[in-house]
Amino acid sequence: MNYRVYTPHALLLPYVKCYWSLEADSRAMATAERIFPDGCVELLFHYGDRFRKYTGPQQSILQPRSFIHGQIRSYIELEATGAAGMFGVRFQPMGLQAFVLMDALELSGLNVETEQVWGKAGDELSDRMLNASCGTERAQIVDAFLLRNLRGNMHSIHMLSWCVQQIQHSAGSITVDTLAREVNVGRRQLERRFMAGVGLSPKILSRIIRFQNVLQLIGQNRINSLTALAYEGGYYDQPHFIRDFREFTGMSPRTYFSADLELARSLSS
Repeated sequence: MNYRVYTPHALLLPYVKCYWSLEADSRAMATAERIFPDGCVELLFHYGDRFRKYTGPQQSILQPRSFIHGQIRSYIELEATGAAGMFGVRFQPMGLQAFVLMDALELSGLNVETEQVWGKAGDELSDRMLNASCGTERAQIVDAFLLRNLRGNMHSIHMLSWCVQQIQHSAGSITVDTLAREVNVGRRQLERRFMAGVGLSPKILSRIIRFQNVLQLIGQNRINSLTALAYEGGYYDQPHFIRDFREFTGMSPRTYFSADLELARSLSS
């Protein structure tokens, strides 16, 4: 499996976390994989064989060639239908709002084709991305597209960006009341803005960021005790840690340690 990360244009960095590409032959993608919530919306392009997304027991849909995947609050299961070739744009939690007029909440849990989001321009973007020769060229194409579609006068996005940064810097421990007080808005108003701009409440985003912090600690092999991992990750106790872990992954922490989850670990980096 070949996973690469690309840095977006400097003007896009407040809104775009990274670009990435994934290529693998069918043997490396022979089993279904779980993808965990990370608080980010993604713009995805399948220039290889597409993935099948499971929506229930024995139920699945084939993902579009080019689409936005909205926020998820629990794990999803994907299965390659052949050799993988993907390019992704991982937005900051509120970042998509800098490029579209629709609320992030409208996209939650959905695969929405680029043409539905940007019309003819989205269809042209898809065509160019699917026919590009390499990841570097795709990064340049999407750089130019996002720069053309970058909106001005985004005071609300900047406020959400500041709040998201505080949640990230605190590893999900800052309270909603503290955020609301710091930006001088009511708690309910802040929650409404989060739902519209991020697609998640600030409380859910905090839980996801705390969970992702734990995944990073696991990946660093720094901690080998579940109790120590829970406290280092910002949880008050081990039961809360295990509850969140099961909700976001569908498995226990011990099962995660022993599972072969190369794709999930790559996409959480």
